[in-house]
Amino acid sequence: MRLTGTDRGRLLFVLALATAVAVFTATVPLLRDWFDLRVYHGAVDAWIHHGGSVYDYRVPGTEYGFTYPPFAAVSMLPMALFGLHAAIAVGLLLNLAATAFVLHVLAGERLRRHGWFGLAVTVCLLALLEPVRDTFSFGQVNLVLLALVLGDAWLLSTGRARWAGVGIGLAAAIKLTPAIFIVLLLLARRPRAAGTAVGVAATATALAAWVMPDASRFYWTEAVWDTTRIGRLDYVSNQSLQGVLARLADPAEPSRAAWALAALAVLG
Repeated sequence: MRLTGTDRGRLLFVLALATAVAVFTATVPLLRDWFDLRVYHGAVDAWIHHGGSVYDYRVPGTEYGFTYPPFAAVSMLPMALFGLHAAIAVGLLLNLAATAFVLHVLAGERLRRHGWFGLAVTVCLLALLEPVRDTFSFGQVNLVLLALVLGDAWLLSTGRARWAGVGIGLAAAIKLTPAIFIVLLLLARRPRAAGTAVGVAATATALAAWVMPDASRFYWTEAVWDTTRIGRLDYVSNQSLQGVLARLADPAEPSRAAWALAALAVLG
């Protein structure tokens, strides 16, 4: 296909933009060396190949280990078949696929109107967002969870509500935070979808308890209440109100009263 002058200009612009984004991502925020993915891979490897518990594993030279619910470890079992580098490659592909699905759900029609140029520019700008950047760089699962939640939203918005709730239920069983969307389903008067989400999450959690009973018992009675397992509150990537207050108050503890007032202001 022969490129017009406009197409050549757009192609050069996209190449320059992609290069700038790549350089920025690799230098300014610093690569995270797929740290979280190394936690996932190491924990599953310790469980399957060395008979250990996923919650006993620590990344060599650090105090950080696996913090997700047991079903997350069960869903990551295929990692036991791969070495670390292969697991990183698969993780990158899953995140790319999740990103493509998210873009399709949120802006599919608009992107089709603007063709390849609009898609390329959107992807470059999306890559600059801190949550997206860190998800890829740490090797996290946040984009996959977002795709699961948006999948349910898409089903509800297109009148295909029969399976709505499955994605949110799986996301909540993998990482507790997405359970907030079950509450939002109830507020949106979608009781059937909310019930499906609760049922899926409960079934997935029960499956994990059957596969790994000791680890499940430890997680739900001890680990889930231990906030020190998920890292320092004042770490720069913690963009919550409490994280901001922790950085302002460091080395003292952040004020809970200040947090409550700030939270009320946000809700207001």
